[in-house]
Amino acid sequence: MILKFARALKIVRVALRYGLDDIAMAGLAFPRTIWLISKLTFWRDISAPRGQRLRRALEDLGPIFVKFGQVLSTRRDLMPADIADELAKLQDRVPPFDSELAVKLIEKGLGAHPEDLFAAFEREPVASASIAQVHFATLKNGKEVAVKVLRPGMKKAIEEDVALMRIAAGWVEKLWADGKRLKPREVVAEFDKYLHDELDLMREAANGSQLRRNFLDSDLLLVPEMYWDYCSSSVIVMERMRGIPISQTERLLAEGVDLTKLSRDGVKIFFTQVFRDGFFHADMHPGNILVSVEPETFGRYIALDFGIVGTLNDFDKDYLSQNFLAFFRRDYKRVAEAHIESGWAPKNTRVDELEAAVRACCEPIFDRPLKDISFGQVLLRLFQTSRRFNVEVQPQLVLLQKTLLNIEGLGRQLDPDLDLWKTAKPYLENWMAEQVGLPGLFSRLKTEWPRYIQLLPHVPRLVHQALTQVTDQPHGQTEVLKRLLREQRRTNVLLGTAIYVGTGLLAGLALAGLWMAWQYGY
Repeated sequence: MILKFARALKIVRVALRYGLDDIAMAGLAFPRTIWLISKLTFWRDISAPRGQRLRRALEDLGPIFVKFGQVLSTRRDLMPADIADELAKLQDRVPPFDSELAVKLIEKGLGAHPEDLFAAFEREPVASASIAQVHFATLKNGKEVAVKVLRPGMKKAIEEDVALMRIAAGWVEKLWADGKRLKPREVVAEFDKYLHDELDLMREAANGSQLRRNFLDSDLLLVPEMYWDYCSSSVIVMERMRGIPISQTERLLAEGVDLTKLSRDGVKIFFTQVFRDGFFHADMHPGNILVSVEPETFGRYIALDFGIVGTLNDFDKDYLSQNFLAFFRRDYKRVAEAHIESGWAPKNTRVDELEAAVRACCEPIFDRPLKDISFGQVLLRLFQTSRRFNVEVQPQLVLLQKTLLNIEGLGRQLDPDLDLWKTAKPYLENWMAEQVGLPGLFSRLKTEWPRYIQLLPHVPRLVHQALTQVTDQPHGQTEVLKRLLREQRRTNVLLGTAIYVGTGLLAGLALAGLWMAWQYGY
């Protein structure tokens, strides 16, 4: 409790020191309050520009606040230009910690001094972020690498901030009418999980390795190789990547990079990660993305920093794909139905009323370039709509929402005339065709076939046991049948197909597949 109180006092002290109250109250009708605060805090210096003061305050408050500033820096439609420009420095200009300390941390993490591990090691860090800093080095086999070292004392700092967030979440849940519906404590718990995941660099290395494998044959995205013999929970060594930061558009243009194509590729990469893989880079601010100008990989994205990734299960992907596709087709009735079918909106919600509300939120942004719309404003209107219809916030999708805002910020910088809807719609339609049509059916059969081959001999016994349980326990009949129905919905297509194949009714399978393709129009 003492630590929490001390941290809260520090937040107040830092806010007063840098005049954040002056920034927050600017333009509000509280002249006497502002005058009184200025008199009581005469000792502070607020002569520096407001953007610089905000950036320095976030740096003083630590990694969680730095990450908040990183997100704000991409939202130039919501933030004044002077503040956005200053916050952009948080992406790669966080003050580094002492190089001698970094050497000691490497020695502790990898069990040897950098001079013994590497043929060359640059003591001056090339990048410094909120969680770690990076040094360039060369392995003894001549490969150029980047050495990422975790900042000391990070766990304690994060735990203090998250503890305050938990308290604030409890207040929100108790004092705000929408508190319980928004699940603030669950959202904080999810955020806490991902922050602690970032503290384990071995987990980050594994995330990077997975993302590299997912895009190994792609001409869109490059991911550095991890050198596992030089990785630990506090130090990781990866392939050194060369490229231009994606925020430096003038340099990209000078090198001949097509920014319009780059913006479209960014949309494709996002949808590929979400819908094909269910595994996406969830910290895609400009400081974590380079663009290759090497001849053999010219114009490709380069992803860095894999501490925060998001995952989606099959239910989430199905729900999102239906919503996105219905959204792109302006089928607001289907959007409303998907919300109710998923259980995210109450079952007694009127479809026509929810449809009308979603239409009012989304219709104004269609057929307009990215420069003229804002996901932030759309999300705000959707939030107000969800409050009216008691739609529950899904904590597992918080990272996806954050990533969407980052994608919008990147797209706005690269090509303000990008038509996000026309770019994304064909890709999503193709993905849906692969999932719902014959290719998706056979793909799932190929994946699940070994499981159902093993299951088939046990089906009669399992059915007999279930029926016996229903007979012996009349009062439990309803619950047992519900479980059986849930299992049936999940396995009916694959199990039915497996039985057909096992009995030689291949013709029946083909007809069923053709019917599905005709039914869905693919």
